[in-house]
Amino acid sequence: MNRGLTGGGGAPIAAAGWSRGLFYLLQFTWGLPVNAVGLLAFLCCAHLRHETFCNSLVTYLPGDGGGLSLGVFLFIRAQSASERRRLRVHEYGHTVQCLFLGPLYWLVVVLPSVIWYHFFAGFRKRYHVSYDALYCERWATAWGKKWSGF
Repeated sequence: MNRGLTGGGGAPIAAAGWSRGLFYLLQFTWGLPVNAVGLLAFLCCAHLRHETFCNSLVTYLPGDGGGLSLGVFLFIRAQSASERRRLRVHEYGHTVQCLFLGPLYWLVVVLPSVIWYHFFAGFRKRYHVSYDALYCERWATAWGKKWSGF
């Protein structure tokens, strides 16, 4: 049994025991702006490899080095199986953040994450700072582990 698709006893994992229906209802109402952008990106990448993970749809991009969560649509660039697994869980944490934050996700998570990823890479490398040192990344990793069951 894949723990990322079902919980104990075969029950579907949505988000801490929520039904899948409620999960998707909130994602596509409260989180509609984020998921609309994610759907457009997914359609642009329709030719690439995809798989489901918990309640999300993962698209594997060529190359190595990171991921992006746009609601239930996850986009991952990783070569090794262990890095893909780690990124799926982390990006799923962002999916759950979107569930709660809705349109505030752009300001509370996306903007700080983009700045941290693109403009502080040298700082993180030079001073050996974990990517999860930023509050929203640490939060995504914790929630991803908790709510995916991994």
